[in-house]
Amino acid sequence: MGTTTPPRTLAEALRARGDESLAGLLRARPDLLNPVPNDITQLATRAGTRASVVRALEHLDRFALQTAEALAVAPDPAPYDTLLSLLTGDGLDDGDQRDDAGAAVTAALPGALATLREQALVWGEDDRLRLVRTARELLAPSPQHPSPTGLGPTVAEATAGMSPGRLQEILAATGLPATHDPVSAVAALSALFTDRTRMAELLDTAPVEALSVLDRLVWGPPYGEVTPNPTPPVKWLRDRGLLLPVSTRTVVLPREAALHLRAGRAHRVPEPVPPVVPAAAERDPQAVDRAAAGQAFTALSTVEELLKLWNGGGPAILRAGGLSVRELKRAATALDVSEPIAAFWIELAYGAGLLASDGETDERYAPTPASDEWLDLSAEDRWTHLATAWLAATRTPGLVGGQDAKGRALSALGPELDRSAAPDVRRRVLALFAELPPGTAPETESLLRRLRWERPLRGAAPAAESADLRSRLALWTLNEAELLGITGRGALSAQARALLDEGEGTAAARLAPLLPDPLDHVLLQADLTAVAPGPLERPLADTLSVLADVESKGGATVYRFTPGSVRRALDAGQAAADLHAFLAAHSRTPVPQPLSYLIDDVARRHGHLRIGAASAYVRCDDEAVLNEILADRRSTGLRLRRLAPTVLGSQADPGSLLEALRDMGYAPAAESAEGDVLITRAGARRTPPRTPPVPVPEGPPVPDDTLLGAAVRAIRAGDTAATVVRKDTSDGPSSTTPSGALPRTTPAETLATVQAAAMTGSTVWIGYVNADGAASQRVIAPVRVEGGFVTAYDHTADEVRTYPLHRITGVAELAEDGKG
Repeated sequence: MGTTTPPRTLAEALRARGDESLAGLLRARPDLLNPVPNDITQLATRAGTRASVVRALEHLDRFALQTAEALAVAPDPAPYDTLLSLLTGDGLDDGDQRDDAGAAVTAALPGALATLREQALVWGEDDRLRLVRTARELLAPSPQHPSPTGLGPTVAEATAGMSPGRLQEILAATGLPATHDPVSAVAALSALFTDRTRMAELLDTAPVEALSVLDRLVWGPPYGEVTPNPTPPVKWLRDRGLLLPVSTRTVVLPREAALHLRAGRAHRVPEPVPPVVPAAAERDPQAVDRAAAGQAFTALSTVEELLKLWNGGGPAILRAGGLSVRELKRAATALDVSEPIAAFWIELAYGAGLLASDGETDERYAPTPASDEWLDLSAEDRWTHLATAWLAATRTPGLVGGQDAKGRALSALGPELDRSAAPDVRRRVLALFAELPPGTAPETESLLRRLRWERPLRGAAPAAESADLRSRLALWTLNEAELLGITGRGALSAQARALLDEGEGTAAARLAPLLPDPLDHVLLQADLTAVAPGPLERPLADTLSVLADVESKGGATVYRFTPGSVRRALDAGQAAADLHAFLAAHSRTPVPQPLSYLIDDVARRHGHLRIGAASAYVRCDDEAVLNEILADRRSTGLRLRRLAPTVLGSQADPGSLLEALRDMGYAPAAESAEGDVLITRAGARRTPPRTPPVPVPEGPPVPDDTLLGAAVRAIRAGDTAATVVRKDTSDGPSSTTPSGALPRTTPAETLATVQAAAMTGSTVWIGYVNADGAASQRVIAPVRVEGGFVTAYDHTADEVRTYPLHRITGVAELAEDGKG
């Protein structure tokens, strides 16, 4: 094809592109690479399939989409000036022409057209622009799928089933001369509607009510219902073809007439420039960083508390998967947050690989071995781990509590929470934050408008609403980023900027100085409480969480010592002396006497009663204590009976008996079959090693440069094999092949031809079937033929290969102008 010959098909337009341009197409539309097309023709066919075109249209910004929509209502093909006129208007309207908007459209149109060309949605030179057929079918107006432009069908389309007599009546009513056939009648009517002067004269004679009818239809929808006896204004419009019948009760405003009334504009408001995201507030960047760091510390504390809550085995998993509403409420109460926020923390820990199913028969959630490794990291590294997992996660906790398409409730950790658009929306929202100066908080509504402009087909709700998925994802991103410490006081923090631009190491270094140092002490008070004035070192925090209960959290954490908490520490293997030494070592204040008395009193009674398995028994050296238990009405349900002076038997299991006696105010201890006290250590349950949930990708991944280069070479080589000019072999009937079929020759002819090509250094075309039975066409330059194999330079693969002769279906010589 000569360089000056305009392309006749999309395949020819793609064939004329350079390698960089083809690589750009495959990068923008990676679905075309799965699998790699054999040649340019197959690439063009795949680029025109409905699924691929829909995916490409969904990734266009609003102005590129408006450009495609204008081409869909323009003649096919359309010159560049016609397209520009559809987007700017013809300048002959009623004075409402906006010069600034027209200039912006004129400046932005080349870029939008380049985007459409790069993605193979538009092809052809500027004087013959063509929208690919599938895109035109998707965007052109039809009764079933109204056009986003609000335009209706053309005069030719609307009058396709109209009788010739009716067409002549319309011509007569508009003052046009009669014609001899319907085709010329439709052409005359179309010419009238597209002639600004004659159309203006016709509308000058219209009744005012008729013009009001046109005003209601001009910007869409163009369809209206009429009665069998229409009003005089509607009858006037219908008689002159300004309203054409679609059915007995429906009329439509033809496209040419609507464009005249719109002053030639396809869209009421072209949007060539993305909406600006203004600042809602400007704050001190250092205050923003401190606020974000404080929230990051809270996030770490909350996730640690969640892991501790489920440390000994978390809640059971529902049969359909996920967490029950009751367990979510229980976790929210324990974390002192609302249920939606609790769902976020649970999903974050799950997405980071810190929680998972234990895989047991009675399946439950529990911390993973990776959670122990995470707890050993520094605070800043733990935060970057959580933030990175959040950025990449497709699981969407904001959906928890809603319903799926079948009306079923969506539960936390359930299987239906993945939304593949979530990572892209999160990164795009944060990128818009990053475009503002440090310390600047963006305006939420403007940010949502910007996202809708960038992906209009992914958010089809009206601009006044935010019900579409991308807008909801954006709002959830704003809330989650604040909870996680990505933003502070509504602005992006410096550590988050570093995470987005420079990676986890730099982000951790930025965050570290802003986090409080862990403390090695508490302040004991006489009311049986301990105050931790800041974060505690891990060994201290772990021991204290067993010895006391958390009463309140905030800038300082308050722990309360109770008989139950002290008994819990004794059950874990601590002795009273160990507890006294621990408190004395880690308290900046003297150990209060009431606390010492509490520890000694609980320790003195702890283990006085022993419980083992008979079903269960109670053993005590003091017979009076056993008499007291038997006499207590609360023990009736335990069905106790005396087996010996110091032993009671029970039909309850040991665990239930243990809890019941504790509720009665005793301090029993469990013992083994050998009579030794059983030490209960908290937090021993872990899942087997688990990998974090894999994000659900949004379509095929974007290929890297290496894959793109190899794919382009393969497509080029395959196209060479498919389009190479073969030598005419009409005198050899065994070697003739229909177009597109593999060459067929006898083994003797195949051997003779490749041997001759090897001696002369010429190039031949072969058909080849590999070991898997896949057939392909190849252009090779034989180098050596021996032992039943031909070694040749394969132009299709761009490398030297060896082919068994018995797998070559046939061979054909190339014409002289087809070599290379």
